[in-house]
Amino acid sequence: MRKNIRLAALTLAGTLALTTLTACANDAASSAGSGSGSDAGAGSDGGAASAADPGKTTKVKIMVGGLDKVIYMPAMLSQRLGYFKAEGLDVTLLTEPAGVDATTALVAGQVQGAVGFYDHTLDLQTKGKSVESVVQFSQAPGEVEVVSTKAAGDIASAKDFKGKHLGITGLGSSTDFLTKYLAVHNGLKVSDITPVAVGAGATFIAALQHGSIQAGMTTDPTVAQILTKGAGKVLYDMRTPDGSRLALGGLYPSSSLYMNTDWVNGHKETVQKLANAFVKTLRWMSTHTPQEIAAQMPADYAQGGAQLYADSIKATLPMFTTDGVMPADGPATVERVLKAFNPNLQKATVDLSKTYTTEFVKNVH
Repeated sequence: MRKNIRLAALTLAGTLALTTLTACANDAASSAGSGSGSDAGAGSDGGAASAADPGKTTKVKIMVGGLDKVIYMPAMLSQRLGYFKAEGLDVTLLTEPAGVDATTALVAGQVQGAVGFYDHTLDLQTKGKSVESVVQFSQAPGEVEVVSTKAAGDIASAKDFKGKHLGITGLGSSTDFLTKYLAVHNGLKVSDITPVAVGAGATFIAALQHGSIQAGMTTDPTVAQILTKGAGKVLYDMRTPDGSRLALGGLYPSSSLYMNTDWVNGHKETVQKLANAFVKTLRWMSTHTPQEIAAQMPADYAQGGAQLYADSIKATLPMFTTDGVMPADGPATVERVLKAFNPNLQKATVDLSKTYTTEFVKNVH
């Protein structure tokens, strides 16, 4: 199946053919902005600039599971703040709103990195793929389970999910994982619920309003728009560490930069430069207001208006780390959550030490 994916570049828009995608993408994905040049000539090795040619930049392509989602904000913000360029990197940001599709592009070798949920690294390991988080953006999912206003009287908790149609970004996505966990953790079976791939943004909101789904999991700024429209209410809020502990029993590291381990080992200088840029962005985020952060982002990301967008950033900021380091107990929580419903992981022994590395973020000065 072929899907259109918009390049996040100021001067370029193109189409990337993904023949192995398995989930439905959001038809109303927001326009992706910025990029430090075209992807023409972006070699698959992504090698670092030669010392003999210090003016040469290293081209890297990164697929993001929805550039306009606040949970993945460090990707575009690093671009807008000029931190990639300062490291001698020419980064092209691509957007694919279903996180599983970003993973597919990485595994297929179409990009050098992906910005998405860390939990995919565990799932991929059971399938013989070695992928690791190299910069951990967050310590909580940043996700919110919302229930439609019409169905609010019937759904008081995940115990009431039985027989319901529940919105997710895509089948096999992290929203799919977390939705299944909430159901199983509250006494249901996976077969008791019907996950529906509705993407994010306008398509998610429409599905909620028209009754195609009774509840669903999404992120800001979609959450802020739903609440403002009166289309739904918050059932589980996992945008903060406390919210993650309450719903999932611990910190749940989610958004991250993850890459194929072989590529990381073969291009350590380039990976270090990416880590430098992203950690500097996380530090910048921790010392600036939501309004200041919003002002740096593309104007069309503020679909509900500038103030609503700033409010959505404020609500989500607690999920982010300030140093890119994996929370000590995070991987074990992710493994426990996935094993609650995923037969592949239940039967497998996962080596968590191979799903992430702190080598690069700890070298950032």
